[in-house]
Amino acid sequence: MYVNDDSSNSDLTARVIPCLDVAHGRVVKGTNFKQLLDMGDPVELAQLYEQQGADELIFLDIKASVDGQQSALDMVYQVSTHLSIPFAVGGGIKNLDDVHRFFHAGADKVTLNTMAVEQPELINQIATQYGSQSIVVAVDVNHEADGSLAIYTHGGSRRVAVNYHDWIQQVVDRGCGEILLTAMHKDGTGSGFDTDLLAQFGADFPVQVIASGGAKGPQDFLNAIHAGADAVLAAGLFHRGEYTVGEIKEFLINNNIKIRKT
Repeated sequence: MYVNDDSSNSDLTARVIPCLDVAHGRVVKGTNFKQLLDMGDPVELAQLYEQQGADELIFLDIKASVDGQQSALDMVYQVSTHLSIPFAVGGGIKNLDDVHRFFHAGADKVTLNTMAVEQPELINQIATQYGSQSIVVAVDVNHEADGSLAIYTHGGSRRVAVNYHDWIQQVVDRGCGEILLTAMHKDGTGSGFDTDLLAQFGADFPVQVIASGGAKGPQDFLNAIHAGADAVLAAGLFHRGEYTVGEIKEFLINNNIKIRKT
């Protein structure tokens, strides 16, 4: 959709979204979805990022679909009682009852990855019952050694036989509101977002695209938005305190990006 396209009359602005990967109730961060390190308490970090000016947050329980765990609804309750900005939550969602429990606990959106691939009709069901704005489909894509683009599920641990381009079109057709595009080959590397992937969407793409994987500094956020991202997500550089959300947004504003001021 590209909110910063010069030809667009949209009043939407670009968004900066801290991502909190959660495992066993703690925020973690790794490289290429592996070597996970403890980064802190999810509620405390959520409050910190709201104070810094985050537009919204995404919580991903990256172990839920691997271990078959029940998603930590008490964490969602805690976050919702301490937060006033929107947040999405994903991990371990298997059906509409799970979705309802997340929304009842206080989440504004749900994020699907594994179950979107395994049970794609769930996308339609959520969009029909709760509206497209309530569902984000997370697409974890990796550049394989042979140059192909492969889709992964189960927290980046399982490659699936789904064509990348066909899958992108399918999730749009089924009614998702946003695509969270994570370039696994960039994740945690600090080598910048995959702008080539982002550029493939174009300004007329019908849903918003959130860029994820590879951020090192403010220029990476700017490059992603110029490439076509509607929102930019990062984890490690925020968790480690290398940059605040406010510093990133100030840099973007100074470079003529339409964005909500902190």
